[in-house]
Amino acid sequence: MDELKELSRRQQREEIIKKLYEIDINKEFLDVDSKYEYIVESIEGVLSNLHKIDEIIINNLVNWRINRLSFVDRAIIRFAVYELYYTDTAHEIAINEALNLTRKYTDEGDSKMVGFTNKVLDNIKTYLKK
Repeated sequence: MDELKELSRRQQREEIIKKLYEIDINKEFLDVDSKYEYIVESIEGVLSNLHKIDEIIINNLVNWRINRLSFVDRAIIRFAVYELYYTDTAHEIAINEALNLTRKYTDEGDSKMVGFTNKVLDNIKTYLKK
């Protein structure tokens, strides 16, 4: 019998993004079933603060609307904003992890989405420091 491999924090972030994506697509919240407290708390944190998180994103999108973001990009940015605003995660780590997820899931090799996500999150970081 194989032991289940422990997920790294980066892998846990991927699971969070996948679940947020699923919830956004289906427009319904299903119970979060995970042995990782970080995953459960993060998803519940994003969902319980979704209105404020989206308000922060909307206030920092330039010539763009939140509903134009792909479901995956929206999930990545929402989670990054949650980490920036509601947790003690260093801003550099939260942004770097979001960029890595963007690179893996939505960038088409031209770095446009990575650049876009970086700019939005940098705007948000500056906005939150005010």
